[in-house]
Amino acid sequence: MIIKIALLVVFFATMLGVGFYCRKNATDVNGFVLGGRSVGPWLTAFAYGTSYFSAVVFVGYAGQFGWKYGVAATWAGIGNALLGSLLAWAILGRRTRVMTQHLGSATMPQFFAERYSSKGLKLASSVIIFIFLIPYTASLYNGLSRLFGMAFNIDYSVCVIVMAVLTCIYVIAGGYMATAINDFIQGIIMLFGIVAVILAVLKNNGGFMEALRSLSQISAPETADMPGAFASFFGPDPVNLLGVVLLTSLGTWGLPQMVQKFYAIKNEKAINKGMIISTAFALVVAGGCYFLGGFGRLYGHKVDVAKDGFDVIIPAMLEDLPAILIAIVVILVLSASMSTLSSLVLTSSSTLTLDFLKDSLKIRMNEKKQLLIMRILIVVFIGISVVLAIVQYKSSVTFIAQLMGISWGALAGAFLAPFLYGLYWKRATKLACWVSFIFSSVFMILVISPLKEFLPAVLRSPINAGAFSMVMGLIIVPVVSLVTKPPKKEKVEEIFACYEKKVTVTVKTAIED
Repeated sequence: MIIKIALLVVFFATMLGVGFYCRKNATDVNGFVLGGRSVGPWLTAFAYGTSYFSAVVFVGYAGQFGWKYGVAATWAGIGNALLGSLLAWAILGRRTRVMTQHLGSATMPQFFAERYSSKGLKLASSVIIFIFLIPYTASLYNGLSRLFGMAFNIDYSVCVIVMAVLTCIYVIAGGYMATAINDFIQGIIMLFGIVAVILAVLKNNGGFMEALRSLSQISAPETADMPGAFASFFGPDPVNLLGVVLLTSLGTWGLPQMVQKFYAIKNEKAINKGMIISTAFALVVAGGCYFLGGFGRLYGHKVDVAKDGFDVIIPAMLEDLPAILIAIVVILVLSASMSTLSSLVLTSSSTLTLDFLKDSLKIRMNEKKQLLIMRILIVVFIGISVVLAIVQYKSSVTFIAQLMGISWGALAGAFLAPFLYGLYWKRATKLACWVSFIFSSVFMILVISPLKEFLPAVLRSPINAGAFSMVMGLIIVPVVSLVTKPPKKEKVEEIFACYEKKVTVTVKTAIED
């Protein structure tokens, strides 16, 4: 217990120290929200990765999908690395950095407003972010309760409040730069932690080959005609597994807290380097999480999934580990949660301040007042997320958990296509963005309403519905754009001119023979 508490104290002290150290970088809006657009590749790559993988992935998704698909769940981690990191950086990184600086946008709603010449799009996207990021923020606390109960016997409410307060302090003090540096530290912990846990769990089950053999002998009613399905290459249900891969991988392309990392990176060279670092990080952390979860069925005798849900699986796998490893796991999950929480609340507060209060409601604010309001809103957002998390945990309220489940799909479905086409295609129109926003938001809410019974069975799952919403957005935007009035050519050409930097050189005339 002394070791566990000592590690926690050192961890929290480091986070707070970094926050206060970075105060000098958070004296204006550009520094507070984007770190002055001067963040290097290592910090940006780790900030991207740690915002990507929270406790939801380690405890919730790893347990749930590992239980459903066995070791084939590792494909989700591979997809996260290749689609969610490598391709995202390659396709979005440079163009996002260049165009957002050219347009002077610090948030995703600002990008939509400037790229499509529409203040309405800015207001709509701000509202969507506010509605769906708050419950997503609350979901980050899920999984902490059982881990803290196992390690410290501390009440869930206490650990949630402590984590929220400490995150709040360092984000308010140091802004984006404090978040990026702490993300780097937390990312290192996540890398070493996941590798250590995997090795320990496999050792407890006789090694990799013995664990795989034991897993191949486990059957379930849904795999009665597929012996060894949980140890197979594609698992018992490859179609739904594909939906998981698409949602958890392609979804990052449209999430404001993820895309905003590209706004802040230093230069093009840093983007290329960051792409490699981010991909390697995702391969270890995400691949490791889902790979670990794939052996969850070996602990079927210790858990009652039907009664307690999937969140009990990973804690059950960790119960027999040495005390020092349990302490590392707790720090790992805290790191994953705090890094994502800091990114989400910074995105929410900057969006509401800059896009809603300042621009949409026309509230006059100087630089100092904008910073003050953003800091106040960080406290408000974290407070709301804490209340939602505790209410969900201590009562029978279920709509919060349902809303959390559709947050990722709704945000990615609404924003992915308008953002991607906005970077690459001059013909993309304002109306196409509106249709994408409305379709995704309404469809994902429909998934948790009584009307979902009218949907095909495969789309009643929030995971599949989210993947479907993203794919439909990629179809809706070009189709609607082609049948609606094109944007003004002069305006679009001026926007895309940022990709065609002209260089003038002096040429000396050669002496002819």
